[in-house]
Amino acid sequence: MTEPDTRALVRLEADGEADAEESDLLARRLRAELGELDVDVLPVPGELPPGAKAADPVTIGSLMVAFSAAGGVFPGLVETLREWLGRQAGRHRIKVTIDGDTVELERATTAERQELIEAFVRRHA
Repeated sequence: MTEPDTRALVRLEADGEADAEESDLLARRLRAELGELDVDVLPVPGELPPGAKAADPVTIGSLMVAFSAAGGVFPGLVETLREWLGRQAGRHRIKVTIDGDTVELERATTAERQELIEAFVRRHA
């Protein structure tokens, strides 16, 4: 990968029904899927959720994703997050923040979600 020049904070917010173990598993699956892209996935230290045993950033559900702004990587990242959410059974959310601008991805109608994602991608592509 070329030197990353853009960083996005990706925060998974598991469904309120999910316990700490399920949330941890979801975060690990998301991190693994993002690891298949042309991006660097870095842990973000933070507070421990209730029931967590160690300060594992994956448990927390926040990741820093670094990538080159060139080559259309960002739209692919957002699409991967959207598809990942669509495959999950729960009502999980993912927040993506770049330069203080945040978009929240969750289950919405396909048209609503697509419109929101396209506007966010245009601002950061």
